[in-house]
Amino acid sequence: MGVQNLRFAVGGMDCGSCAGKIEAALSRLPGVSQIRVNATTGSLNLQVESAVTDSATIERSVTELGYVVRPISAVVPTRVDTSGQASKAHTADDGHGHDHLAGIADGKPWWQSPKGHLVIASALAVAVAFLLSFVSLRLGSAGYIVATLIGIIPVARRALAAARAGVYFTIEMLMTIAAAGALLIGAAEEAAVVVLLFAIGELLEGVASQSARSSIRQLGDLIPSDVVVEDAAGKTRVVATADLKIGDRIVVRPGDRVPADGTIAEGASDIDEAPVTGESVPKAKSIGGEVFAGSINKTAALKVTVSRPTADNTIARIIRTVEEAQEAKAPFERYIDRFARWYMPAIVGIALLVAVLPPLAMGADWYTWVYRALALLLIGCPCALVIATPAAIASSLAAGARRGILMKGGAVIEAASKVKTIAFDKTGTLTEGRPVVTDIVAHQRSEADLLALATSLEQGSNHPIALAILNRATADNVTVPKAIGVTAIPGEGMTGAVDGRTLFLGAPKHAVVRATLPGDLATRVAALQSEGKTVSVLVEDQTIVGLIAVRDEPRAGIEAAIAEIRALGITPLMLTGDNALTAAAIAARLGLDHRSEMMPDDKLRHIREEARNGGIAMVGDGINDAPALAAASVGIAMGGGTGVALETADAALVGDRISGVPELIRLARRTMEVIKQNVMIALGLKAVFLITTILGITGLWIAVIADTGATVLVTLNALRLLASRPGDEA
Repeated sequence: MGVQNLRFAVGGMDCGSCAGKIEAALSRLPGVSQIRVNATTGSLNLQVESAVTDSATIERSVTELGYVVRPISAVVPTRVDTSGQASKAHTADDGHGHDHLAGIADGKPWWQSPKGHLVIASALAVAVAFLLSFVSLRLGSAGYIVATLIGIIPVARRALAAARAGVYFTIEMLMTIAAAGALLIGAAEEAAVVVLLFAIGELLEGVASQSARSSIRQLGDLIPSDVVVEDAAGKTRVVATADLKIGDRIVVRPGDRVPADGTIAEGASDIDEAPVTGESVPKAKSIGGEVFAGSINKTAALKVTVSRPTADNTIARIIRTVEEAQEAKAPFERYIDRFARWYMPAIVGIALLVAVLPPLAMGADWYTWVYRALALLLIGCPCALVIATPAAIASSLAAGARRGILMKGGAVIEAASKVKTIAFDKTGTLTEGRPVVTDIVAHQRSEADLLALATSLEQGSNHPIALAILNRATADNVTVPKAIGVTAIPGEGMTGAVDGRTLFLGAPKHAVVRATLPGDLATRVAALQSEGKTVSVLVEDQTIVGLIAVRDEPRAGIEAAIAEIRALGITPLMLTGDNALTAAAIAARLGLDHRSEMMPDDKLRHIREEARNGGIAMVGDGINDAPALAAASVGIAMGGGTGVALETADAALVGDRISGVPELIRLARRTMEVIKQNVMIALGLKAVFLITTILGITGLWIAVIADTGATVLVTLNALRLLASRPGDEA
């Protein structure tokens, strides 16, 4: 009992008007709140006071409007694996995060859908009536009346159901009035054709809508339905992907898609992460490496330990984020919705005036002006206008998700299109977030000996500098001698002995206490430090034998990304808490303006100051940059595969792909262009045909074609975003 959150799959929704009807009808039910209807994904989410209204009442209300509805828990999606055989998940949610995307009627050929059946029946009835008209005009007229009734009765039922729910101004109601009016004035032939065209138009809208819906479903298809699991004894068995648990060890063969997020336990291979992150070059990964669900194992067999449940893997979270984002309307979209609410009643009022004023005021022919008024009703339907923005946003969100760019709704897209400045955190954003060895300067020994001795002291340490040295030694295949008596001296460095020789590795100021630093090495130390590098000096028996410098290096491709950002007319800026020398060195290398030694509050204050000069985006790691991310016009989190990043920022980049930042901006700008084009198409076509209808140039059947054509045009225009490539957007 109490308040429940209910989720339903709804079949038959093709545009924003459909979603609006359902929302308006359900809002009149007692105890129902937080209604979110998504026409693109075919979903309904709402809160219900179970003591007042139950789930059955919700289903009945939606069904009466002409839609097919089922609770999510009752939807068992059918999947087709690569062998072409269908399989079903063991639970209602198949674990891929797109349970309701199964779409109750989606995936069927058009002729097997209810709308397809109606088109076929109406077309046959019109054809029969046409043939009968050659036998007898009276028989032909009767045939057209029957054809009209066959096509309009299902529409009239939906119109009456919507009216009973308090939604009066619907396209179904306008169509019913127009068809009935045409029959009353003796235009049965035209009424039948109009009803047939309307049915075809609705079918076309459904096909276009299904294309947009399938773009998100394709993300879920990246996950295989079955997986090979290995038990502790080394025996393998095939289980459903949805049944995977954290800790399971799975076998991923070359060419297979990785079925779950996890860590490589055995093997090494190249992993193609393009389906998840958009990164075109496969990454070499070995034991301990993280792999994402949906990526492709390219070269060798791997054994992977599952780190996240299937319902919470990378692909599932991406799909949920995209679906939820489609419910977050952009300011422009909300404006269009408000406009559409008074637009429809205004059109009905104008049509009524067109029908009665000329005959009453000027003695004009009633037939002519009633006919024109009926055509005006059909022209005035706002379907194309209502779908213009959400169709583009849905396509944009899906296109971004394919590239590893997750945006939380239309408001984010609109804000990103207006960004003038992009502020970057340094560590973990512009840089890899971990130091690497950049310089080895040998003095008394070879570079290999210097690295080997330093590594002997650092073995077993988790300090970032120690890990950098250990990784370099591994990469160079250095033979490391065994050190004894290794001790960490707090605040200074490491000491120990190798073959009876005493070693010390630490900062220059502590090394000079133990040995004299030659002038050339002192000069080199100063030069390395001026480049923002951390220098460690190795001392052997009171003699300095060399230097090792480390630094957190810029990410691969960051220079190209910064150049793209500048080409977009956007100013890049680095905000970091690191010291001035390191910040200046990285900023100089990347050609950025920068601010250093900043606390989180300092970053927040600077973001707010920059926001006064126009839109500003903040790119950070989603954790310690949270205040700045929240204050920015658009907060972009690196590491979109983590739950924290997805929850913190407005947008996230899966796989830390920095090139996603300019891609996001270009995609947002292109989306806003498409939205403006769609609005112009919708309003422009209606304006033209409103005038031609009043002047008597176009009639009922042209009105239906114009209305349906506008809706299909804006949908197809929006779908162009799905086919665009990373460099296509302006």
